Amino acid sequence: MVQAPTDRVEKSDEEWRATLTPEQYRILRQKGTERAFTGRYWNHHDTGTYACAACGNDLFDSRTKFESGTGWPSFWTPIAEASVKTDEDRSLFAARTEVLCRRCGSHLGHVFEDGPEPTGLRYCINSGALAFRPR
Repeated sequence: MVQAPTDRVEKSDEEWRATLTPEQYRILRQKGTERAFTGRYWNHHDTGTYACAACGNDLFDSRTKFESGTGWPSFWTPIAEASVKTDEDRSLFAARTEVLCRRCGSHLGHVFEDGPEPTGLRYCINSGALAFRPR
């Protein structure tokens, strides 16, 4: 079983800007999103681990990735419960559940209750928030 790192990553806004690409910064630190069907991992099928692009925290295993038809990488569960946290998101005039990296607090995407069994959840994650490590 994979356990999330316990060391918290905290950086200033200037440090985040220096270590992330402009697109990663927009997604991870400014809670942005990429257009559907444009991210590098929406149609990615290699075996491995998806980690936070900001801090390297293991987030999702490729075995839990599924085709949601939404144009974003979708997973039915995180690699470990302690890897992510959720928060209420009331932007865009709707109540949604935001998914954040527990280690660095970066915005990853949102989770919805329309996923497959066994969880019934769909973690809809921006490719720009992820780094892939093949197994």
